[in-house]
Amino acid sequence: MSENTKIIDFMGLRKLATVLSISLVLVAVGLLAFKGLNFGLDFTGGTLIEVIYEEPVALPEVRDQLKTAGYDNAVVVNFGSDTDVLVRLPQGMSPTLGEEVLKVLKAGTAGEIDLRRIEFVGPQVGEELREQGGLAVLLALVVVLIYVAMRFQIKFSLGAVAALGHDVIITLGVFALVGWDFDLTVLAAVLAVIGYSLNDSIVVADRIRENLRKLRKHDATEVINISLTETLDRTLVTSGTTLLVLVALAVVGGEMIHSFALALLVGIGVGTYSSIYIVASLLVTMNISQDDLIVQEKEGAEVDDLP
Repeated sequence: MSENTKIIDFMGLRKLATVLSISLVLVAVGLLAFKGLNFGLDFTGGTLIEVIYEEPVALPEVRDQLKTAGYDNAVVVNFGSDTDVLVRLPQGMSPTLGEEVLKVLKAGTAGEIDLRRIEFVGPQVGEELREQGGLAVLLALVVVLIYVAMRFQIKFSLGAVAALGHDVIITLGVFALVGWDFDLTVLAAVLAVIGYSLNDSIVVADRIRENLRKLRKHDATEVINISLTETLDRTLVTSGTTLLVLVALAVVGGEMIHSFALALLVGIGVGTYSSIYIVASLLVTMNISQDDLIVQEKEGAEVDDLP
């Protein structure tokens, strides 16, 4: 870092950021406890019907047809093309359900419609998916805790896991607040958020560790501010380009991946914040210092300071 580079006092806002994070997490936990997630058919069970239209069809019209026929909670999306339509129904499987839905859809269009497939997901399967999904998230956090503790130091691992938990809880809280469908694609996005946030946290932790060993004349708070300033450009460029892609996916990617893109948008946005303020703030709270790191210096080597 050059002499003219201004060191940003990130830790000067540490207390404010801590209050904000705790407030957001408490609100998210409250929403999850009292409102809950709007689980999709992957978790609740139901019937999936795929039909092929002769000509492209407007999805709102299909939804209206099904609603009029009594299928109020039908989820209708395109599947690959404008003529391929996927209908998800919370109703249980019956021998005639596919033909009934096909009859309703044929009544509202002049072209031909073919039934391609019909599948049923039972509630027992949905319950198992919920349990396995939750276990997958918890296992990921435990693995991160062990990995970061082995690579860095236990204080770094606690900060990294706290940041990941913070990101996951707030992302789930947003889905509970807005009522977006939570299905397997969203669960995959949550796991992807853990990986992305972990990468950011490791970059920050690695720079802090390096500077703690090198900048012996500065206290821990100054070293953390220097480290965050040095990694800021990388963090903003990486997160910015990723968010641009996700915005494009959310807008024009179609309904099949809409929830996936939204979950990543929320998670990566929150993850960028947490890699700066959650990880670093906890290191300051836990009084990280040069003594926490084992440094093996070559005999006669000089300890560098800021140029």
